[in-house]
Amino acid sequence: MQTPPPSYQSNLLTILKDYVNRFLRGELHLPPWWLRDVGGTDFAATGQEFLKLFIQIGHLQPDERILEIGCGSGRMAIPLTRYVSPAGAYTGIDIVQRSIVWCQRNISRRSPNFSFLHADLYNERYNPTGCHQARDYTFPFKDGSFDFIFLTSVFTHLLPEDAEHYLSEIARLLRRNGRGFLTCFLLNETQRALASQGRNDIDFKYGTATYRMRDKAIPESAVAYDEGRLLQQLSEHGLELCAPIHYGTWSGRDEGLSYQDILLLRLEESKIKNDPGGTLIWMH
Repeated sequence: MQTPPPSYQSNLLTILKDYVNRFLRGELHLPPWWLRDVGGTDFAATGQEFLKLFIQIGHLQPDERILEIGCGSGRMAIPLTRYVSPAGAYTGIDIVQRSIVWCQRNISRRSPNFSFLHADLYNERYNPTGCHQARDYTFPFKDGSFDFIFLTSVFTHLLPEDAEHYLSEIARLLRRNGRGFLTCFLLNETQRALASQGRNDIDFKYGTATYRMRDKAIPESAVAYDEGRLLQQLSEHGLELCAPIHYGTWSGRDEGLSYQDILLLRLEESKIKNDPGGTLIWMH
C-alpha cells in the first residue's frame, strides 16, 4: 500500500480496514499504514535489517543507553525492544507528533525503558507548522548521556545549517566510548562517475558544491552532502569516523550494506578531558 503524505488524516472506514489488515497479517504490534512514512521500503524488514547493522557494525550492547533522532513511528524501536535489556534504555525523538503518541501508547506501555519525545521542529515536508528551527534546537538531555546515537534517513532530509547543528549535538550527547550511527547520501568521485552513467537512483539536480537537493520546491525531500565537506564538519565538531564508510547502493554501486551510505562516529580523544573529580567534560 502506498504511503500517504505526513498530512494524511484517516477516517473511521480507513481505521477499520487497516486494523483488519494488520490483524490478518499478525501485525497488530506495528503502527497503522498511514504512520509508516518510510518510502517504498518494508517497515518491519527494514527495522530488522538495521538491528543487525547496529549490532554487527555499531557494536550495540543490550545494556547501553540509546538515543534515536528521527524515530518516526517505531520502525527501529520495535525490534530493539527484543534486544535491549532492562539494564539498558532507549529514547526516541521525532518532529511528527502523532507518531510519537502512537509509540508512547503502544511501545512504552509494553517496554517501560523505552521513552518517546516530541520536538516541534519545522520541516517543510514532515512538520510544516513546526514552531522551532532544527538549527536552534538543544536536545533535552545532559552532556554525555548516551552510548549509542543513531539517525537513519535523517541527514537525508536536513539542510546544511540543521545538519551541522545536529553534529554538534551528537558530539555533546555522546559518552566517551559512545558511537554515532548515521545514514546519508554522499557525493564523491565514484558517485559522480556513476551519475554520468545514469546509475544514481536519485538525481540531485539543485544546490551547490557542498550539498545538493532533489527538489527545489521542497528542499528537505532529499538532500545529499559532499563527502569531503561532511568529514571536515565532523572534525570541526570533535567527531571522527571509527570505521570505513559503508557506501550504499543508492548511487548505483553493485554492493552495499544498505541503500544509504552509513557513517560510524566517535568522539575525537583530543576533544575530551576529565576534571579532577573524574567527570567527563566536552571541550566545545
